[in-house]
Amino acid sequence: MDSLPLHVCHVHKLSILLNRAYLLVHSAALAFLIYYRVSFLFQVPNTRTAPVLPWLLVFASELLLSFIWLLGQAFRWRPVTRTVFPERIPEDDKLPAIDVFICTTDPDKEPTVVVMNTVLSAMALDYPPEKLHVYLSDDGGSPLTFHGIREAWRFARYWLPFCRRYGIKTGCPELYFSALADDIGFGSSEFMIQRQKTKERYEMMKDSITQARERCGQGHTRSNTARDHPSVVEVMQDESNYDTVPVLADKTKMPLLVYVSREKRPTHPHHFKAGALNVLQRVSSIISNSPYILVLDCDMYCNDPTSARKAMCFHLDPKVSNSLAFVQFPQRFHNISKNDIYDSQLRSVFSVQWEGLDGLQGPVLSDMDLEELKRSFGSSDEVIKSVRQIYKPNVINDQLSLQKVTQLPAASCSYETDTKWGKEVGFLYDSVVEDYSTGFRLHCKGWTSVYCDPSRPQFLGNGTTSLNDLLIQGTRWSTGLIDVCFSKFCPLIYGPPRNISILETMCYGELAFTPLYCLPLWCFATIPQLCLLNGIPLYPKVSNSFFVVYVFVFLSAISKHLYEVLLTGGSFRTMQNEQRVWMIKSVTCHLYGSLDSIMKKIGMRESSFMPTNKVDDDERAKLYQVGKFDFQTSNMFLLPMVALVILNTAAFVGGLVRVIFVGDWDKMFVQLFISLYVVFMNLPIIEGMIIRKDKGRIQPSVTQLSVIMSILFLFLGSIIISIVSY
Repeated sequence: MDSLPLHVCHVHKLSILLNRAYLLVHSAALAFLIYYRVSFLFQVPNTRTAPVLPWLLVFASELLLSFIWLLGQAFRWRPVTRTVFPERIPEDDKLPAIDVFICTTDPDKEPTVVVMNTVLSAMALDYPPEKLHVYLSDDGGSPLTFHGIREAWRFARYWLPFCRRYGIKTGCPELYFSALADDIGFGSSEFMIQRQKTKERYEMMKDSITQARERCGQGHTRSNTARDHPSVVEVMQDESNYDTVPVLADKTKMPLLVYVSREKRPTHPHHFKAGALNVLQRVSSIISNSPYILVLDCDMYCNDPTSARKAMCFHLDPKVSNSLAFVQFPQRFHNISKNDIYDSQLRSVFSVQWEGLDGLQGPVLSDMDLEELKRSFGSSDEVIKSVRQIYKPNVINDQLSLQKVTQLPAASCSYETDTKWGKEVGFLYDSVVEDYSTGFRLHCKGWTSVYCDPSRPQFLGNGTTSLNDLLIQGTRWSTGLIDVCFSKFCPLIYGPPRNISILETMCYGELAFTPLYCLPLWCFATIPQLCLLNGIPLYPKVSNSFFVVYVFVFLSAISKHLYEVLLTGGSFRTMQNEQRVWMIKSVTCHLYGSLDSIMKKIGMRESSFMPTNKVDDDERAKLYQVGKFDFQTSNMFLLPMVALVILNTAAFVGGLVRVIFVGDWDKMFVQLFISLYVVFMNLPIIEGMIIRKDKGRIQPSVTQLSVIMSILFLFLGSIIISIVSY
């Protein structure tokens, strides 16, 4: 048994062959396209068929689009998948301890019941309870969240014995008691009785949290502002006046559950989620000091109790463990509709990019002396002691020691001053996408990672089911990525000198440059259309041999996208949805995220973090399930997308009329096609403007303002075109 591998890596040789062949052929076509564009610049000015300015804008957009595409091909260079054998890992007494970190900040956007379901699912992991420690960071210092974790601890006394006795895989009670559960249980009369009793206890927990929320709304409990409150660290323990015995008679051991609310003051930067995670690292290093950490979003339920054991298949393998920084599981979503109009499942990320990144590797770190430790980790003797123990477990169980823990400065807002926390230690603060920047810097230091995607989803979360949430989330991600892109940590600059492979550098670079899609897409959605209405050709004639090059590039990209979608279980409609969302995000949240990052760098605004709304909205969820866009979002997002659709519709109709009467379809075919393609891909926006009458439609005022914006653009653009033509 000892000689059997804990995991196996599968290299997809056929995919590698197809991907590399596609890279070669498509790159050759792009080279011909670039040659066509460059040759125009060497023509005699009097013989040029178009002004230089729009030609250069389109050429620059094609170059940027091609550059980002080329970076993205690194994900497809060597895709791999992995199979794990958790039954082969050592016995429970030889397993290392694990700390689970869960972060929440706003009970209005992250409902307390949802957060507590995540906590309970983490506590229900199939792992030795004495080696499992769950920490909840309440960054808002909310009394409602504090009440919720106490209620969750009480209910866990019923839930965990029930799950262990009957082998329940769905550790999230809300999901288990819903119609979505896939493991109802044995079906015996005893089981059904215990299941009903457990369900009643769960409903009692939910009712208690609901009532506490109502009291908070009426001002019957103390409240702290999210940016100004003291630190609170409390280890959940059994109460002496516990009302009844658990549902099951056995004395089930409970994992450690700790509530942490770090100190926050308006005068001190708190660094959002990364700051909260670093506080959890310090607090946990004093209480449990486990060698491994599992980080969960507050709505990311543990859907497979063996997920921790699956991760240990890599961490306990001596062939990879010395340089292994983390194991990445994909996040799946339990509320995704069949159509998934918002691409909430992130198919390309989890099924293509991460498998490709998993095929790229690298080597290791070293230890530090005491003085260096203090400069890095702070002056707390307890924190330094935990670091120097080299992750030796140090679980505190006695009440006196636990009381001392709550009085330590590790959770204070000033602890990180003059230390390396957030710079070189812990999760990094240079971007709101702390997972991206931290992972990149770890790889630059020689650490490696693996990607594990078992058939059963290991973690289930709430996918975005409204356009507003999608674009707010996308704006936040875009801001963080551009923060990295235009910093000294830009992957293309920071990576190569630090022994990170060129392919891995390209992968991180493609992610960092993704928000810059806004530039070419804004260009392709406006400049060809403006020139179409003014009779200026920007692309080769149909009779020109270079026309074939453009047709090939378009069909090649579309075919490859469709192939990947079908290979990962999608459909033609999936491809349509992904392209539509890519267009919408590029002209809205990618643009605003980039501008937000630039404004922060020049000091025009402060850093901000808006958590994604995780409150269920039945009306919006219904629209999502039937495949209708919910356009109840800010005009900041609506106006650009609606104006561009109106502009392309006008360009297509006007261009078609012009081609019929002038007869220059040979010159204008490509520009006509671009306008038609934009309109076709965004038919839901036209439906929202003209056909729909429900609350999710686009309001007439938005349509009218968008029409005015389109007319102004065409008027001013035509004037500029006429000026530069001379």
